Amino acid sequence: MGIEAGAWPYAPTLARLALALGIGLFIGIERERRQKEAGLRTFAFASLLGGAGGLLDDRYALLALALIGVLVILLNVETIHTGEGAEITTSAALLLTAFIGVLAGKGHTFTPTALGVATAGLLAWKEPLAGFSRALTESEFRSAVLLAIVAFVVYPILPFGSVDPWHLVEPRPAWITVILIAALGFANYVLLKLYGARGIELTGFLGGLVNSTVTVTALSDSARASGGLADAAFIGVVLATAAMLLRNGVILAIFSPGALREAAVPLVLMLFGTATPLFTRRPRFTARIRDRSPRRTDRQTLPTLESPFSLTAALKFGALFLALQIAGTLAQRALGTLGFYAVSLAGGMVSSAGAVASAASLAAAGTMPPHVAGVGAVLASAASAVIDLPIVARVGKNRALTRRVAVVLSATVLLGLAGALLEVVLPRAR
Repeated sequence: MGIEAGAWPYAPTLARLALALGIGLFIGIERERRQKEAGLRTFAFASLLGGAGGLLDDRYALLALALIGVLVILLNVETIHTGEGAEITTSAALLLTAFIGVLAGKGHTFTPTALGVATAGLLAWKEPLAGFSRALTESEFRSAVLLAIVAFVVYPILPFGSVDPWHLVEPRPAWITVILIAALGFANYVLLKLYGARGIELTGFLGGLVNSTVTVTALSDSARASGGLADAAFIGVVLATAAMLLRNGVILAIFSPGALREAAVPLVLMLFGTATPLFTRRPRFTARIRDRSPRRTDRQTLPTLESPFSLTAALKFGALFLALQIAGTLAQRALGTLGFYAVSLAGGMVSSAGAVASAASLAAAGTMPPHVAGVGAVLASAASAVIDLPIVARVGKNRALTRRVAVVLSATVLLGLAGALLEVVLPRAR
């Protein structure tokens, strides 16, 4: 409902018009800088016209939008006549600015402000956005679409609660896990693609966030192909292990902060075990991290990750997650806590992310104490680290590399198990 002409509250009216004017000027600055036909004043007038229409009545608001539509038509006729082509982007921005003015005139504040900032950002980031879209491969774009379908189409139609009489399978929590793990993998894939060319060390860390087993295999293969890469491969393998531990900590934080508190000490000890050799046996390691200059090893080693998201891989992960969750629940019911720990160890050798997510999900649902889930997550992480050693020994075939990796991974696992033992044996204040 518009403001009556005979009883205008002047302060609110001026505030609405000022907001409309400010947003129009903010968007128009970008168009003026690019020397477009519709610049600073045109966008300010369009926003003010919409603001006046919103102040008066819906009929005037529609009239204001119609007048801006006529202006857009005249603008494009002029630019086409002068041989500059149609101003599609400017026209869309002008229409949106008028609509923003209408919202401001009706008394909205957050929505028009957010729209104004988003509009100015889309106009200003033309080159980065265009470059990003052109750099996308067909596989990467399909992956983004599939991830959106999984998150926004499949999840809303899943049933609530358990779907079996034994209360073992709950589709929604399982699917949320699939979405979050897939989103983490997608983000890490982007980081790996953007920064992976800065060296094997950074590649090892970012690749470990995506898939530590794939990364360790690729780095070991490089060490076998070129003896000169053994030292860098060692650092990459250790960083991939550290990244796996950090990722598992993030999973616990997302699903069960209580389990993370219980697993924090063992995970920190394991991270200490992986980080210590990097800074004690490799004094120049920090300098190499800061060094962004291209090196010979940049082009020789990158984990082979063909797609940031695969529906088949997501479904496999979901099935593995459900299997681990069901096995963990049944093992705990039949064999107690030790049965769940055994399942966590076995699951960590297959997928530490799945095992940790399963443990955290059970703790979040209240079917398992947080300290048990935390210890299970530590055991799964330790099992994932142990499984890397035979990969290095089999693929790398470099005794020196295998020996160095064995020392670090053994220390890491022992520290983690010691921390987990402390969590089990020592009484904790709760």
